[in-house]
Amino acid sequence: MSDTNTSKFISLILRHKPETIGITLDEHGWANVEELISGVNKKHPLDMEILERIVAEDEKQRYSFNEDKTLIRANQGHSIPVDVELEEVVPPDILYHGTGEKYTASIDVQGLIPKSRLYVHLSGDMDTAQKVGSRHGRPVIYAVKSGEMHRDGIIFYKSVNGVWLTKLVDKKYLEKLS
Repeated sequence: MSDTNTSKFISLILRHKPETIGITLDEHGWANVEELISGVNKKHPLDMEILERIVAEDEKQRYSFNEDKTLIRANQGHSIPVDVELEEVVPPDILYHGTGEKYTASIDVQGLIPKSRLYVHLSGDMDTAQKVGSRHGRPVIYAVKSGEMHRDGIIFYKSVNGVWLTKLVDKKYLEKLS
């Protein structure tokens, strides 16, 4: 098995379904590393060395360890209610959202909603939004008037891996770029 398959399985566990391997996350999304390794090992080979490599080499920086590496959590993208202790931050004037063309009719009516996740995910640059949108077919990029949203009292967070998060984006703050 490749680290990629193991990483995807760990992502499933830490973001959506910890019960799959019989573990629980605390209120901040932390899982016990020994329990995670033991549970994942039933489907994918995993030890501390492999886990450390997955965390260090993950290009999206999906995971974080605590200081002594006894706990691990996903940085964002959860569908289960956890508080990953994000700090409120002032966003730049414009952020971006990449999506697939098939979703634009819905977005143009409802704006951006988190669907199964806790937050809407936004990018700080168009290249990242383009990559995200490409995962869903022909990419479409929206400019998000995040500065205006913030001035209107809407809260933004930035995860440790640089993803901008907010609860929802009303369509009045969106401009379709492509």
